Formats: sequence, C-alpha cells, structure tokens
Amino acid sequence: MNGWLIALIVVGGLLFVVAVHDVVQRRNAVWRNFPVIGHFRNFFETTGPEMRQYWISADNQEQPFNRDQRRWVDASSRQRDNHIGFGTEADLERSSNYLIIKPAVFPLPALAAAADDVPGAKVLGGPRGRVKAFRPASVINGSAMSFGSLSGPAIEAINRGAAIAGCWQNTGEGGLVRHHLHGGDLVFQMGTGYFGCRTPTGAFDLSRLVDLVAAAPVRAVEIKLSQGAKPGLGGILPAAKVTPEIAAIRGVEVGKDCVSPPAHSAFRDVSSLLDFVEMVAEATGLPVGIKSAVGETGFWSHLARQMEHGERGVDFITIDGGEGGTGAAPLVFADHVALPWKIGFARVYGAFAEAGVTRRVTFIGSGKLGFAEAALMAFAMGADMINVAREAMLSVGCIQSMKCHTGRCPVGVATQSVRFTRGLDPELKSVRFAAYVKALRHDLLALSHACGAAHPSLVTPDHLEIIDGHFHAARLRTVFDYEPGWAVPDPVECGQLEAFMATRNLTV
Repeated sequence: MNGWLIALIVVGGLLFVVAVHDVVQRRNAVWRNFPVIGHFRNFFETTGPEMRQYWISADNQEQPFNRDQRRWVDASSRQRDNHIGFGTEADLERSSNYLIIKPAVFPLPALAAAADDVPGAKVLGGPRGRVKAFRPASVINGSAMSFGSLSGPAIEAINRGAAIAGCWQNTGEGGLVRHHLHGGDLVFQMGTGYFGCRTPTGAFDLSRLVDLVAAAPVRAVEIKLSQGAKPGLGGILPAAKVTPEIAAIRGVEVGKDCVSPPAHSAFRDVSSLLDFVEMVAEATGLPVGIKSAVGETGFWSHLARQMEHGERGVDFITIDGGEGGTGAAPLVFADHVALPWKIGFARVYGAFAEAGVTRRVTFIGSGKLGFAEAALMAFAMGADMINVAREAMLSVGCIQSMKCHTGRCPVGVATQSVRFTRGLDPELKSVRFAAYVKALRHDLLALSHACGAAHPSLVTPDHLEIIDGHFHAARLRTVFDYEPGWAVPDPVECGQLEAFMATRNLTV
C-alpha cells in the first residue's frame, strides 16, 4: 500500500477519535459544537502574544514594549547598529502626550563613541552623614527582581553584567542568594516578608540583616513599601516557582504560593518608619531608603514635613509607577491600582520641594524608564537615577512571551524549570546586559549634550515639551505644575557638576 495513503488513513483515524471525544465530552462547549477545529482556539489563545509580535502588530503598537523598543534593546545588548533610517514613524503633530526634547542652538561637543561614564550627581547617604555614603558610579542600575521571580542564571547574568558596566543590582525582596555574588554591587531590598533577615515567625531580625550585608557587597538597603504592578497587595511568588532552594531561602513551604503581607510589621506610620530607617542605618552604616508606588499623597507630605528638621530621614526614595512590571499580579491591580510614574513622581517631588528638602534625598525612578528619552524626562522632573527591570530582562533574552506567572518562560529568564533555564548562559548574557546599560547611558548623555547640559541632572523641565495631539505643546513644568526652581540645581551645584564631568574626557 502507498505510504502516503497509510499516513492519510492514520491521520484520518486520529481526527475521527478526537471528533468523537469532542462531541461526547461536556466540559468544553467550543469543542462540543466545533469538533477538532475548536482546538485551534486554544492554540491561537496560547500563542497570541508571539503571533501578534511577529505577524500582526505594527513596530510601534505593542505593550508593554513595542517592537521598536525591543529591537533597540536587542541591538544595543548585542553591540550592533541600533540606528534607524528614513526618519521617524511617529506622527509627531497628532500624537497625544508625545515628548519633545528641545535641542540647544549651541550644543555641547559630540561624545566619543565609547563615552558612557555617567556617575550620580548626589552622594547617596551624604546629607545624613552615613558611614558608608558613596557617589553611585552609574545613574542607570538594575531594578528589584527577586530570585524566584527570575531564574538563578538570569540573576547571575545581571550581576555579572553589573560588575562589567559599573552599576548595581537590586536583589528584590526575595533575599540575597548565591546567584547575586558574582562581582556586582548590590542594593539589598527588604520587603514585608523580611526574607533573609527574618525570625522563624516572620518578624524582622536586625542581627541577621547586619550579618547578611556585612558578608556581601551591599552598598545600600531599600525598604519596599509597595511596587507599581501590585501596590497594596504584597509580593506573590506562584507555587510553580517555589522550588526547594527558594523555599529554604525564604522559609516557606515547597510548591505553595509564597505571599508576602501587604504591610510591614516592623513599623506602622511615618514616625515609626523613620525610627526604623535610622536604626538600620546606625546598625549597618549603609544609606537606607524606601521604594513605593504612589496612591494617596498625604503620606508623602507627612514624610517630607517630618524630615524638615533634619533629625531623621530617608537617604533615597525609589518611586515605582503603576505601569511597572511583575512576575505575577491580579489583572485589576496591574491595570488600575497606583498612579503612572510621571504623575506619581511629580506629586512626591512636589511634596518634598514644598518642604525644601529635595537636596537631602536621592530620587530614583522605576517603571518603563529604560529608554533614553524616558530617562531624560525623569531627570528633568527631578529624578537623580533610574532603575531598569523588564528592559534588563529583554537584554538577557526575554522575548515578552507574557508567561512570567506560569513558570514556563521559554527562554529561561522568569522560570525555575531546569528544562528552560539550561538555555540561558550567564556569562554570555552578562555581556549583553552590560552593553545595554552602557548604550543607555551613552544615549542619555548624548541627549543631555544636545540640550547643552553636561550631565542629565542638569537638564531642567524647560528643556522638554509635551505635544497634546491638537497642534499644541506645553512645557514640562506647566504640564506637571512645577514651581520655578523645582528640579533645577542651584548655581553652585551646577558649576560643581559641570567641573566634575569635564574631568571625564567624554567628548571627541
């Protein structure tokens, strides 16, 4: 008998069996009403993100990152040409909320091709005299992503890359683990679960924190109040990602959801928070700050007023936007809870500006700011540094498959499955993360020079405008109700920063 005929009979028989099963079963109405072909619905639903990426969506359409953005990160991380040809695809005049950076008539000299040396403008912990205060070597750093949410090889790749790029890596609230110890500086994040510095009952343990940070290259401690993608909810690590290693690190049960409480047990209000900050800073000598999404603004006004007298205070504040990413969150929290970064940050900065204490705090932005134009806007609004998370994931291989919460990330970035993590080479990907950070710093500094500013922190709200889609534009200061002098270094600071950057030999 002809081989093709045999194959046809076998395939036909299998389809008949599937059709009979579909008609008889009662669990799935689509299969019952549309035997065999109803299964294609599940296939297309499962592969929808990938199909939209490569076949349907335009280059500038997709969310959270469109193809143009992903292409730029990929090209930059591979140290390939990240330029475009033939001009912009954006409809500048009719685009709503479109950012325009205003170039100076006499810009600063062009940068050397390899110029990417952009240290922080402020000394972290300096205003409060912390024993281990320091000037950050990079204004771009790795944001909080926990081991558990990310795989061990992905954490290791980012840490190795941080060492190459001269930036730091935030541990995330999941604790400090062996994957963090490959040469990169760290910021230890302490969440409501106190993983890595907790008692057997889950309370905060100061002595364990002191021992932990002393044994690792930790440069600062960040107290996470909330994060943009799931504010007011606490952390969520799905059961599929809770391996024996992670369970041992966090002190939880294997194979069960690991849920951090919504609020801290070590403090309950602004005053006790500041007492806690000072206690941790005194015991460790490190700068101590907080991270939070923004909702009600009374907290921030109260915090700023409490810091006016200078007796207590946080060293840095990381503001996360409601558009921030996460490995797992309820849809309603990700979509509707917490203000977007620009609105939230403007309100927080305004509270501190009104209290006159902005120069005592290092402001850090987090939430889709890992592109030069977004980062420059953040600096113009008063941010001093930028943390990158999902952009960092893209640089080490993430393909935006949207499967982070399932534990089945196909490229081994956001999973604990050995089947997938074995495909991620930490040494190779570390070079790509470092290259992305360097490219972002280079482009950020190039934009600053185009504005006539020697450092991103010298770019002011008057350097940027927002187009409203109706042939009108407004200055950034007007859009966000900034008072004159807000987000502007004083003349002495400006001169010092310009002199500091002049020693870096960055121009051709």
